[in-house]
Amino acid sequence: MRGAIAAGHPLSADAGARVLRGGGNAVDALLAAAFTAFVTEGPLTGPAGGGFVLVHTPEGEITVLDCFFAVPKRGLGAMEELVIDFGDAGTQVFHVGPGSVAVPGLLAGLEAVHRRFGTHEWGSLVQPAVDLAAEGFERDDQRAFLHLILEGILLRDEGGRAIYGDHARVRTDACVAALERVRDAGAAMVAELLPEYAADLAAYRPLELEPLARDVRGRTVLSTPSQGGGVVQRILELLDEHGEPTLADEARAVADAYGPLGSGPLPGTTHISVVDADGRAAALSSTLGSGSGVFREGTQLNNMLGELDVIGPHEKAPGERLASMMTPTLALDHGRPELVIGSAGSVRLAGAIAQVTWRILSGMPVGDAIRAPRLHVEGTTLQLEGGWPEDAVAGLPDGWDVNRWGDLNLYFGGVQAVQRAQGVLEAAGDPRRGGAGIVVE
Repeated sequence: MRGAIAAGHPLSADAGARVLRGGGNAVDALLAAAFTAFVTEGPLTGPAGGGFVLVHTPEGEITVLDCFFAVPKRGLGAMEELVIDFGDAGTQVFHVGPGSVAVPGLLAGLEAVHRRFGTHEWGSLVQPAVDLAAEGFERDDQRAFLHLILEGILLRDEGGRAIYGDHARVRTDACVAALERVRDAGAAMVAELLPEYAADLAAYRPLELEPLARDVRGRTVLSTPSQGGGVVQRILELLDEHGEPTLADEARAVADAYGPLGSGPLPGTTHISVVDADGRAAALSSTLGSGSGVFREGTQLNNMLGELDVIGPHEKAPGERLASMMTPTLALDHGRPELVIGSAGSVRLAGAIAQVTWRILSGMPVGDAIRAPRLHVEGTTLQLEGGWPEDAVAGLPDGWDVNRWGDLNLYFGGVQAVQRAQGVLEAAGDPRRGGAGIVVE
């Protein structure tokens, strides 16, 4: 077997799988999938994005790279409030427009990872995204639902309407030129996309971080030292203390780990997980926030200065890194990668990662663990996804404020995971957001 990949869209996963089949390593496959996601998941990621990368080499070297957003010296203009109706989750206020755009670092991080670990030429990894952008693609049901939710942002300006105005097909040809510049100029193209931030971008550097680590069920779980990484580690610690946690135990663990961080907007992030035949593992979580609704050259700018639920309302200094819940996560079994996992889902993504990780490390197959119902604690309310057994729900303490959902829902995240255990590879994407997993023979 050559490896396995899971990504937020089937076409993204397929781009990475083709690289694995062609002899590329996990990092090569990760990059090809990431560039393709600029097309297939344009509302969530792109050249103006930010993220975190985790790489584990066959020699045991672990690299965690922060290529998240920074504060500009001067913003692009005004920020706007936009109210979006999420149905069961109620309405939420988003902060979009030019004033919401932060300094992006994603391409700088991907370029650094490619220099250090890549084996295929950068341009060859971008080209499939260029080719796909020229054609566009049909919306699947999950994208149709997500794009409908985000319609107020995606159709805010003429550039967005040209791409997302057709409800049957996403017309991405407008971003071909930008992707060709990604192919030919790498991270330098971001200053062309955002010339107002040229000085900020020139000063920007990806940061290498020391991962958080915890022993869970005989494995070592590594997470990004972000807000989300701390939440993942704490939930797993509490679940491990119980051994066989009940639904109530799981809810208490999530509530304890999150504290006041439990609420936040729905969309925003996508994730890619990869392992290759040599035992190399790579993971990338990237985001545009919820998107600014400002489109340039067929790509959307981020709105991370407006993501006040995560970054907080206090004033920030130029160059300061913004806070994040994103946390690519790796479980090692005797030093070798067993599980590579990450999730979309704003603040809820950390809980999604922890819950799925716990199930997999407890012996549940990857696909089943991702499809299993989840929970989240928001304030004093336990949000309970559809599918929990009635006897488990009946065991909850009287007086708890429980909101039961009818089915699986993208509110509870979008997990992508690959596992290598006893020589067997598994890969699965989250059906809540139309993710896909591919094992490459």
